Amino acid sequence: MKQLPKSQVDTHTSAILQHTPNGVLLVDKKTQIRFINPAFIKMFQCENEELSGRLAKDFVHSDCFDRAIATGGSLMVKESIPEHGISFRVGIFPIEGEDLYCGIFIDISEEEKARKDFLDLKAQTLKRAQEVISRQMQTAQEIARLLGETTAETKVLLKKLMSLYEEEGQ
Repeated sequence: MKQLPKSQVDTHTSAILQHTPNGVLLVDKKTQIRFINPAFIKMFQCENEELSGRLAKDFVHSDCFDRAIATGGSLMVKESIPEHGISFRVGIFPIEGEDLYCGIFIDISEEEKARKDFLDLKAQTLKRAQEVISRQMQTAQEIARLLGETTAETKVLLKKLMSLYEEEGQ
């Protein structure tokens, strides 16, 4: 396979970073931000803020970079920031030959909302099923009570009829 010249690779890499829908964040070992792409800025709603040099946890509201750096390796986590209405998965890994860590953020807010909506629907359906079962049990008990009453009335009436026939036959 033919290798591209470094300048072309850098151009392609830059284009990918600028256009990927995933947020990309590079931090140093102190978790200070060294690079961000437009998707990260949009995802974390920090369009009007200067991020370079600031701590990553101020924006991702998580210590995920601290944990990755402490272990010296990669880390995959799922996090949520309820006040921003965002849920994300992030993969963090060290960049070889550099004192930098890269985090790739995937917005899973819609998936999480769909999952929550499904769980809510499931809970509502179970509640409704319980209500229907309770009503059905009440109806069955009412039917049983009515059957019991009419059966008792029928028994009384039949006993009277039988005693009348017995008296007549004597």
